[in-house]
Amino acid sequence: MGATLHDVARAAGVSIKTVSNVVHDYPHVRPETRERVRNAIRELGYRPNVSARGLRSGRTGVIGLAVPALRENYFAELADAVIRAADRRGRSVLIEQTNGDREKELASLGGGKLHLTDGLLFSPVSLGQADAEALDVPIPLVLLGERIFGGPTDHVTMHNTSSARAAVEHLLGLGRTRIALIGAPTSDADASSGSLRLDGYRQALDAAGIAEDPDLIRVAEPWNRETGAHATWRLIDEQVPFDAVFALNDTLGLGVLRALGEAGVRVPEDVAVIGFDNIDESRFSVPSMSSVDPGRDEIAEIAVELLLERIMEKAEERRPPRQIKPDFRIVERESTGGVEPPHASLVDDASTSTGARSGSSAVKA
Repeated sequence: MGATLHDVARAAGVSIKTVSNVVHDYPHVRPETRERVRNAIRELGYRPNVSARGLRSGRTGVIGLAVPALRENYFAELADAVIRAADRRGRSVLIEQTNGDREKELASLGGGKLHLTDGLLFSPVSLGQADAEALDVPIPLVLLGERIFGGPTDHVTMHNTSSARAAVEHLLGLGRTRIALIGAPTSDADASSGSLRLDGYRQALDAAGIAEDPDLIRVAEPWNRETGAHATWRLIDEQVPFDAVFALNDTLGLGVLRALGEAGVRVPEDVAVIGFDNIDESRFSVPSMSSVDPGRDEIAEIAVELLLERIMEKAEERRPPRQIKPDFRIVERESTGGVEPPHASLVDDASTSTGARSGSSAVKA
């Protein structure tokens, strides 16, 4: 049998109520008492009974996170950031992988796992604007990503268009005028990440007075190293002239760098490359890859905080849905001529980032 509240209370010389207050991180417990209880918890190996706590409070202390695929670097790092943000607030995270499948995404909103969590962070890729009503669920829900706007839920997303424009403007500022885009969607009818970033690319070219060349815009789906490399090889094989590449995410960009290296194209001397997402791996590619940092850690922090607010609020206090976009920044590395001191990528990207950013906003939907 594991240690009980009674055991901890007896070892710490306090009441069961005091132990419960410490476990639930309630205020108004003297620091010395709190420390004594925590020492007793550690020594006895006490673990709270989540099921029993849920029966008493109606809450489990667990939040859900539904993402398309954990093998994709961005979502793996997002999940890590969410777990850390939740842990700082005394919550655990139950992760579900939808594989971007429409039925699995719908199941995440109404499936049997919901009773295990107090609320859900949800990042859909197959549901669209027409599915907005599916988001009207009886649990606290915070939407991540771009797929649905104006729905009945809080929404934390990125400055996809303006940050993509800033990435292309960074390349233009280097004197590059034949900028290829790798990762264009097969259709830009929906408000997907790809279509929004393509809009930013077009805006930057238009503002610079450069005509769009369809030969430079390449579809690559799904967004991974292989499709990024293949799209780049097609550009090279077709002898389309280009002096820069904007990859719509970093894993595409890693494929781009591989193809350019195999073709003997020098980066950044012949072709400059910038990606999007600022995943950890982009710091360790050769050359290291410049990227848009969309504020992933801030997205995780804000999303967890919004979800916990929704979990704790009373029905009569319910606020209108909110849409929040954290700041972004352009991180300059070797692939666009940025000069990093030795091992800078192991210390702090901020020392080599530009000030290009867009202000965050909170808008009532």
